[in-house]
Amino acid sequence: LSPSMGCYNINPLFAFFSSKFGEEETKRIFQLYNVGTSKRWGGATVFWRTDINGNLRTGKVMGYDPKSSYRIKKPFDHVNWVHSMLKLPDFNMKLCLFGEHLLSVHLDKEVMLVEAEKTALIATHFMPHYLWLATGGLRICFDAETMSVLRGRKVVLFPDLGGYDEWTKRMDVLRTICSEVSLSGLLESIATEEQRKRDYDIADFLLMEETNRDILNRMIERNPALQLLIDALQLELVED
Repeated sequence: LSPSMGCYNINPLFAFFSSKFGEEETKRIFQLYNVGTSKRWGGATVFWRTDINGNLRTGKVMGYDPKSSYRIKKPFDHVNWVHSMLKLPDFNMKLCLFGEHLLSVHLDKEVMLVEAEKTALIATHFMPHYLWLATGGLRICFDAETMSVLRGRKVVLFPDLGGYDEWTKRMDVLRTICSEVSLSGLLESIATEEQRKRDYDIADFLLMEETNRDILNRMIERNPALQLLIDALQLELVED
């Protein structure tokens, strides 16, 4: 894990996050969630899966577009697993939730469960008072053994648009484990048809809000000399 926890300068997802949240905040979130960088595909993101006991299970390697932050799917889907890339013999993958290691640190935080790892990172920036975990997909990790780490916790499920019905079917697994579990229908209630077609998740809605950093970046694009002034005077952006 350690060798990958760096080289963020070649990581397109890190670059995108930095443009939105700043480099220091992005580094904090990446290191909090054990997010690294691979040389694959020019700096793919590695989402390490570390369980509640601190055991490293595996890592998901994904390539992202630096401008849109969406996963690269053409000419092929840029996604792989570390154990597959290393061709480990007799490897028996036993997945855990992404961010699961944080359960042992934040004992009292309400858990918000989303599909994508990237979504958990973005939501953590905007709503740090919750503990954001990810399954890694619509139908992944929803078995009693994997979800047992949520025993006694309050949990809210936030599926992507289009995933509400599927996660409704899987609620029974969590009802016998969690102290309280609910399924948010917020996105379904506010989404436009276009957003539904694009399978938006909560992160897409959060990123719609223009931040001070977005405004500053737009000003620098119009007048690049502004960046020189900022650097010369060592000015720092005051976030909201």
